[in-house]
Amino acid sequence: MARVKLDNYVIADAPRLGLRGWLRWIWRQVTSMRVALILLLLLALASIPGSVLPQWPQDAAATRQFISDNAFWGPVLDATGFLDVFGSAWFTAIYVLLFASLIGCIAPRAAHHYRELRRPVAATPRSLARYEGAGPETVASSPDDAVAAARAALRPRAGRLGALTGYRVRVDRREDGSLALAAETGHVRELGNLVFHASLVLVLLAVAYGTLFTYRGQAIVVEGRSFTNAVVAYDTFSSGSLFDPADLDPFTLRLDSLDAEFSDTGRPLHFQANVTFTEPGEDAVRTDISVNHPLESGDAKIYLQGNGYAPVITVRDAAGEVAFSGPVVFLAQDAAYTSTGVIKVPDVSTGEQLGFKATLYPTFLEGPFAVASIHPDPANPVIEMLAYTGDLGLDSGVPQNVYRLDESQLSPVQDADGQPVTLRLALGETVELPDGLGSVTFEELPRYGAFDLRADPSLPYLLVAAMLTLAGLAVSLFASRRKVWVVARSEGAATVVSGAAYAPAHDAGVAAVLERAMAAAAGREATAPAGEREPS
Repeated sequence: MARVKLDNYVIADAPRLGLRGWLRWIWRQVTSMRVALILLLLLALASIPGSVLPQWPQDAAATRQFISDNAFWGPVLDATGFLDVFGSAWFTAIYVLLFASLIGCIAPRAAHHYRELRRPVAATPRSLARYEGAGPETVASSPDDAVAAARAALRPRAGRLGALTGYRVRVDRREDGSLALAAETGHVRELGNLVFHASLVLVLLAVAYGTLFTYRGQAIVVEGRSFTNAVVAYDTFSSGSLFDPADLDPFTLRLDSLDAEFSDTGRPLHFQANVTFTEPGEDAVRTDISVNHPLESGDAKIYLQGNGYAPVITVRDAAGEVAFSGPVVFLAQDAAYTSTGVIKVPDVSTGEQLGFKATLYPTFLEGPFAVASIHPDPANPVIEMLAYTGDLGLDSGVPQNVYRLDESQLSPVQDADGQPVTLRLALGETVELPDGLGSVTFEELPRYGAFDLRADPSLPYLLVAAMLTLAGLAVSLFASRRKVWVVARSEGAATVVSGAAYAPAHDAGVAAVLERAMAAAAGREATAPAGEREPS
């Protein structure tokens, strides 16, 4: 103990906390409700960058491009964990501190609440004058009968649940011979508060469990083709750190056809993927997947997330050999499904590699100044292309976006005037490339479906925790702590009964409870106070 002096007068004693004291002080701060609310707010704020900025686990290509496009901020954000928010040390620290804070708040309050339930009801105050009272009333029955009737009117309940939801009652005979009844209820309010905070911990546990074991993958499947549920078959795949890819349910999904309906104005009406679903050892099942109606497979659900066109293109090189043939996924750019795609042809038998930037117009219309698609349906499909020759850059070892053409080592194919050549192909048409570079054929126009497979084992637990949170919050907000007292004393041959009640100012129903108890003790019908009634 250090004593502080001023002009030879002792004005304070400054205790030295020491290591143990400091640790206890820090623990008290961490487990205070104020700090818990601050940590909850910090957790919400810390989640914002994870939704706004590209993240490594979800989209590595977009994250890499973000760093490349932002020479200063990209590396800084990456080094500080903002491009992998939910796996960063600082986000984990907030999460763990929030757990500690909530548990540190709940545990002592739960123990205190348990002791309160076991503690006997407090005796009736000696004087009821300072409380809102009723009576006195003179009744014909004895004090014992009057108190017994009041007790029955309060519907006391036995057991632990009764202590929470009903009135706990205590009857004492005082020194002056009067009989005093004390009844209290409202412990369920604190229970609701505890359930609310415990459910918040369950929500955090469920989110953590889902983050560790969830997985999600996206795959594009063209009509007539199949997809196998394996990590290597997905276009993009992300999972929790504890998820084992070997746990994926084996199945094969074949897209038989994709139905897309549009109004005359091009407004989408209905999308449906007709698929054949096959599991090992089971017969193939023909079913369908539509918007908001996923196909379930084990713990996962398969959603139809998008659709578009995948024209089948055949490219022959200068020697007349087929260098490329197959469907190419085009991405829709507007409501009329004007779509863009890239064709890369590295395997030519002679000459330089070929590349094409293409635009598909499902219902082609040429105006005096521009061309456009006027409807999403393929009424008059036309593809326009720009051709390039050179090195596609596929041998550099750097991953490329399949929807982008790296033009750094390519040269556009030009006509005799030195202008880039635009190729226009209708469905079934073949166009020869200039300078004997080969030919391009527009073979077919199938559709594709973009499927999203998601599995989150935490969802049932998260639902239960959320419902408990709402239930606990409702109970803590609407339940009220009440105390009711009834005193009966003999005055000659008669019995005089008086009563009082105590409750928070917003609880108007306590007056009706007191009136019910007094009416039962007096042997008359209860009359609800004007403008007040007991909540049901």
